[in-house]
Amino acid sequence: MTENSQNMTIRAPLVVTLAYDGLCTFEFGVAVEVFGLPRPEMGESWYRFAVAAVDEGALRATGGVRVMADGDLSLLEEADTIIVPGWRGVDSPVPEALSLALKQAHRRGCRVLSICSGVFVLAAAGLLDGQRATTHWRYTALLQQRYPAINVVDDVLYIAEGNVLTSAGSAAGIDLCLHVVRLDFGLEAANRVARRLVIQPHRDGAQKQQITRPVARSRESQRLGMLFDFLHQHLAESHSVRSLADKVGMSERTFLRRFQEATGKTPARWLLDERLLQAQHHLTTGRDSVEKVAEITGFGNAKNLRLRFQQHFAISPLAYRKRFTATNN
Repeated sequence: MTENSQNMTIRAPLVVTLAYDGLCTFEFGVAVEVFGLPRPEMGESWYRFAVAAVDEGALRATGGVRVMADGDLSLLEEADTIIVPGWRGVDSPVPEALSLALKQAHRRGCRVLSICSGVFVLAAAGLLDGQRATTHWRYTALLQQRYPAINVVDDVLYIAEGNVLTSAGSAAGIDLCLHVVRLDFGLEAANRVARRLVIQPHRDGAQKQQITRPVARSRESQRLGMLFDFLHQHLAESHSVRSLADKVGMSERTFLRRFQEATGKTPARWLLDERLLQAQHHLTTGRDSVEKVAEITGFGNAKNLRLRFQQHFAISPLAYRKRFTATNN
């Protein structure tokens, strides 16, 4: 088979987002922005997108907007990914037809994700029983009370449990959608979408929803900003809490508190996450060996990189390179 004929057989994944009367406009917009915009720079394998109506007729959305869908719930039968962009109310019943369609899609291996209160739709369909899930911090206690079979995690941005994914409040839906792009097309593709959105390219799903951030002293804020720049340029080097605290002129105790207030992470966790992101980038955009990638990203050796990579992404560095280099090409 020639390269051209291989390319012709590529089936772009179909993302279907639900629309319903009382639609959450922002959450719906997140799905459209990430998956529904034409992106010719991404090639012909980029997502196809459709909107499936839960209810009949024109659908009212928050803000006086009305939405006309592409079709009804039968669209879910062909979907590779289904998005539930919020729900019209945590006390609003979920139609049986919707629950059945979601169950059937999930049974055949379709990925299903919810943004914010959309988790109540997945819960009603029984897709979260025995699994971890999250939602906006305002709803976590209610979700746990109504669905005790779910392991509700109350202070994270998003959770991926196999092919069922849930996110916290509205903006966390962006993080989850970018996570899906990373899974499907690799780090560089997700970064390109993030640049179009003018947002941070990656927030780890385990990051807290609510980070207590006292107003930073201006000098401290400046020094931390300079420190982040320094660390990005020197990821390959070893760093200790003491050396970093000395660099910004703080005591270790003050530094740890200010760093966590700014990032929601310890310095060690932040460095690990940044090194993993850089390793992803080098694996898919360069030809360096795994040993070299480990060296330039601060993991020291290939064995350590493989261990951390497998723990974090459930895939080896070489398998990741093969999968996403082939996808991006």
